[in-house]
Amino acid sequence: MRSYVNRVAQISSKLTKEQIISLLDKLVDENEDLRSILESINCGLLILDKNFCLRQNNTVVLSKIPFSVHPEDSKTSLVPIWEIIDDEEVSAFFKKCYEKSVTNSTEEFTLSSSTGVKFISIVISPLVHNGKLSGSVVLVRDITEKKNQEVLVRRMENLASLTNLAAGMAHEIKNPLGAISIHIQLVQKALEKARENNDILPEKKFVEKHIDIVNEEIEALNKLVIDFLFAVRPLKAQLELKNPAKVIRKIVEFFIPEFNSYQVDIECNFPKNSPKILLDEKLMRELILNLSQNSLHAIQKRFPECQEQVSSCKNFIGHFSIEGNVKDNRYIIKISDNGCGMDEKTIEKVFEPYYTTTASGTGLGMTMVYKIIKEFSGDIQVNSVVDKGTTFTLSFPISQKDKKLITESSENI
Repeated sequence: MRSYVNRVAQISSKLTKEQIISLLDKLVDENEDLRSILESINCGLLILDKNFCLRQNNTVVLSKIPFSVHPEDSKTSLVPIWEIIDDEEVSAFFKKCYEKSVTNSTEEFTLSSSTGVKFISIVISPLVHNGKLSGSVVLVRDITEKKNQEVLVRRMENLASLTNLAAGMAHEIKNPLGAISIHIQLVQKALEKARENNDILPEKKFVEKHIDIVNEEIEALNKLVIDFLFAVRPLKAQLELKNPAKVIRKIVEFFIPEFNSYQVDIECNFPKNSPKILLDEKLMRELILNLSQNSLHAIQKRFPECQEQVSSCKNFIGHFSIEGNVKDNRYIIKISDNGCGMDEKTIEKVFEPYYTTTASGTGLGMTMVYKIIKEFSGDIQVNSVVDKGTTFTLSFPISQKDKKLITESSENI
């Protein structure tokens, strides 16, 4: 059609009125066909000029991105796209692409809607005309279902470990039940003897002693059941794109005073411009607190002097650190300590349910850490040397596919 129009344009002065009307009708038909194609695309579409002003869009994009001004308003062609988008992060993304002359970029965003949280993917590609860059083509896709499916798959994997948890639970329940049974039998025998001996009761505190033990075992059973239910239930993570550096700094600031009081210093290093990852802030807090408390116990085990709290300390004995960096499109978080370390056997079992090296531990803390990391689509590795320390390396996918490696300019707490 384009070549036909070009040929007609060269002889337009020779065309009759009927021929011109026929040509215009064909152009209108073609324009309607193109519009139909735009509206038939199941993802949002924006066509921007070189100044990132809106030239064309389809209706679907209105359900993907919130606009402060309707795209068909005449004013939209006079202002850059970021000024008419009613979402701070999406708006900042377009502005950044314009200011840095980015022509190819992909990024994911979390948006709040009346039906809850949704995820969208925005892809910017160059618009070329006659071999020259004339603007940008923007595709906006709703990836909420994809994200929910990923969460569902992870939850199914978590449920697959239920058999191991149940087996561990059964084993842990046996001991308290056995103790309860023994002490109830002793009380029953004492009561039988009392009846045979003219209802003379046993010595003072005899029955009370056994009942106290029964109550202690019942309390232990209750704790086991609560921990078990917490370990097997779905996490129901509310995943959002967050800056992990900001989230973790806030968590670390919470327990700095406690660690310092035990003569343990804390080092926290993250890149200045950390990319965002999908996480649940509450679950991330639980994850970091679990790992940090394990580190504190390991330091106290290696250095007994760290078990006593002090009001102020200048010469720290223990060392705990958290650092983040980007490598191969993954966000890496390393959590290290100079505690007692672990042998190979302990490393192999560290994430197994009910495996613990502390008398007061339930053996489910590290299981929950592993479960949370998988909920974030992450991985975890352990490196440890006895009497030297341990490093947990957490790895999470970065949502921004075009994010460059950040290898310098760290901020310290």
